[in-house]
Amino acid sequence: MTTEGLGLLWGITVFAGATARLLAALSGLPGVVLLLISGLLIGRSGLGLVEPLDLGQGLGTVVGLLVSLVLFDGGLNLRLPGNTIKATVLRISLLRLLVSLGAGWIAAHFLAGLSWPVAAVYSAIVLATGPTVVTPLIRQIRLAAPLGDVLEAEGLVLEPIGAVLALLLLELVLGDLHGWRELIVGLLSRLGGGVLMGASVGWLLSELLRRVKTEQGNGLPLQLSLGMLFLMYGISEWLLPESGLPASVAAGFVVGRRPSSQAEDLDDLIQQLAQLAITMMFPLLAADVSWAELSPLGWGGISCVLVLMLVARPFAVSVATVGLPLEPQQRLFLGWLAPRGIVTAAVASLFSIRLEQAGILGAGRLQGLVFLTILMTVGLQGLTAQPLARALGLVAEDESDQEESSAEAALDSRTIVSESGQ
Repeated sequence: MTTEGLGLLWGITVFAGATARLLAALSGLPGVVLLLISGLLIGRSGLGLVEPLDLGQGLGTVVGLLVSLVLFDGGLNLRLPGNTIKATVLRISLLRLLVSLGAGWIAAHFLAGLSWPVAAVYSAIVLATGPTVVTPLIRQIRLAAPLGDVLEAEGLVLEPIGAVLALLLLELVLGDLHGWRELIVGLLSRLGGGVLMGASVGWLLSELLRRVKTEQGNGLPLQLSLGMLFLMYGISEWLLPESGLPASVAAGFVVGRRPSSQAEDLDDLIQQLAQLAITMMFPLLAADVSWAELSPLGWGGISCVLVLMLVARPFAVSVATVGLPLEPQQRLFLGWLAPRGIVTAAVASLFSIRLEQAGILGAGRLQGLVFLTILMTVGLQGLTAQPLARALGLVAEDESDQEESSAEAALDSRTIVSESGQ
């Protein structure tokens, strides 16, 4: 593709995303839903103006870097005040890791017609809720504590695990791994290596930010943060593929907890860039959806996704929250909201290409089923999240109260870290 063509591709994509954001602001509809629709309109299923595969191998690189920025922002703002939230996140993550993997694997085989190996890859790809979708929804709904913290933390914990596990299952299917022992070792090494590298880079970045003296408006903290983040991501992916995702979360988490690291000043800037990344990526990856891949799935594919939405997720949440001081309304909302996001779409697109190149049957159905999962979860849950939260009385009374509560929680956590450091 020519340079002019690539420029037009990005121009159309960003304009479509910005228009979706504008319509969301004017109409009050969920922005992620409109971003998804905008991608469908400009892509294969609509006007055919954008073809993501024209980016070639650069597609995975660009998406990976932008996702690392979104996850770094999530880690920077990750708040787990109180034992209830920590226990809830830990239990939900563990139960969903077991229940969703098993349910997705069985449903994808028997209902959607995928082979057992490809069905296993699908169940890992759609394991995690997407922070790129959940976070904008929570902020738009103004969800009252502690549900917002739980949902964001769940996505940040499971997103890297799901991506790494999906890659290892793919390698197992392709014959690059031999046996479950190698898979478990690979999972632990990639997750552990990513977290270790991310924590180290986060500590180093926080120390540099603490020592650097900047004049107002020169943007050095932001430039330094992005430079180290992208370099860390590149090195992590080079050493251990897919370890860049847990590394990004860990780096953001460490910077956000270190005292006097200018995290407060970085927060707004990183958040705006993360929102820009979502505005660019969601239409781009949604443009890759083809009705030719969705239509053969039929009611079997729809039933498979409904099993994940209406059976696996509510069951895992209901079991995980037994004995915790959560109201029935909170459990109901946690059991409903689990949209899949950009990482899920990116992994599906890249993995289907590798499966096709290896001659594995079902690659197209895998991508179609993953995008059907995204379409149904984002569409149904995105449109119903705010009305459901209002009906259950889970919306914060006013924005100022919510911001004040978040600020107090952040201040308390930073105070604890500072005192423990002394």
